[in-house]
Amino acid sequence: MNCRQTTGSAGLPTYSFIIILFFVMPGCKSSKLLLEKVSEPRSGSPINNKLALVYSSRYQISLYKLEKLHPFDINKYAHIYLQLVTDSLITPEDIYVPEPLNKEQILTVHNEGFLKSLESSRIVAEYLEAPLAKILPSKVLGKGVLKPFLYASGGTLEAARQALKYGAGINIGGGYHHAKPHKGEGFCIYADVPIAIRILQQEGMISKALIIDLDVHQGNGTALIFENDETVFTFSMHQGDIYPVPKENSDLDIELSAGTGDSEYLEILTNHVPRLFELSKPDIVFIIGGCDTLKDDPLASLNMTEEGIVRRDWTVINACIDYKIPVVMTLAGGYSDNAWHAQYSSIKNIIENINNM
Repeated sequence: MNCRQTTGSAGLPTYSFIIILFFVMPGCKSSKLLLEKVSEPRSGSPINNKLALVYSSRYQISLYKLEKLHPFDINKYAHIYLQLVTDSLITPEDIYVPEPLNKEQILTVHNEGFLKSLESSRIVAEYLEAPLAKILPSKVLGKGVLKPFLYASGGTLEAARQALKYGAGINIGGGYHHAKPHKGEGFCIYADVPIAIRILQQEGMISKALIIDLDVHQGNGTALIFENDETVFTFSMHQGDIYPVPKENSDLDIELSAGTGDSEYLEILTNHVPRLFELSKPDIVFIIGGCDTLKDDPLASLNMTEEGIVRRDWTVINACIDYKIPVVMTLAGGYSDNAWHAQYSSIKNIIENINNM
């Protein structure tokens, strides 16, 4: 999708879009059959009894065969799932297919005013930073955009539940770290990670959580939700001179300079991980694993490679395994042409390492 970034009145990025009139999914019959196998909520099978993968074809945003209404490759999640199956790393039956979040679950973090705002196409368009969406009826946006977000957000909760059972869970989606209690923002509608944490806390499954946010943009929504909350430690490692402006205060923020590459990034991360565990003493860890840290991402200017993303994600997951703390990874942002493949490669590496344990 063509996306032109401009600057809005608040100094934040807005976008203009060209809507492409063809079906969004890979068109071959075999792909459609594989996607049909992960359309209805059901249990899956953990890899080596240690890793649960969560995904649903219902994550897919679709508006009457229009392609995308936000500057994100909405085929990314499907591409990753299909490639994992094609390369025989998983079968469709391995996948845990989640239920969507319900209203009661949403209200553990968001308020009634927020839910009411979702009835307005204009406001939803603002949350998505997709101006053309405001011309669509709210029912169309509800079915084609909001419902997929509910399924993908439910995927984070499901991945967390399975991580508590098996040690690790990956939601092939989620990571909506800009969403706030009273509003959506930055292509994020529902605050999936905070919602999962609140539900698990209410159920008595966990007391404390650690969020390690490695998306190139600060997790401002997550930081706001958990400010002054001693049960959740928020860590965000992001580029300092880009959206969001202004930033919120995480429990620990690391601001990176434009041009930061693999070596410097991984050194900083590796040095901080043990301290994060010591400071937070978590019962579970959530990774916001955006790959918009890649070189040539159109919305940022770090200089990481695909191999750097692979090493980054495994650094955190392997530390969680060493500390015997359940870990959940969500995929969050990534807007370059190779974003999906970088995250596919990371998940492939995680599966291979888990299988060798």
